[in-house]
Amino acid sequence: MTERACRKCNCITKGSVCPVCGGASLSDDWSGYLVVLDPENSEIAKRLKITKPGKYALKVR
Repeated sequence: MTERACRKCNCITKGSVCPVCGGASLSDDWSGYLVVLDPENSEIAKRLKITKPGKYALKVR
């Protein structure tokens, strides 16, 4: 199964539902890859409004 990105929060998942926001609108067309381990101390996570650790796409179409 391929990884898909949530159109709402950009989280990358192999499932059919986003583990971060619970959304079901997932896309196979995404680019860029960001792994957030500690969102509270990450400047990038703050700028992208990421609040939970995980894998995120930088761009989702």
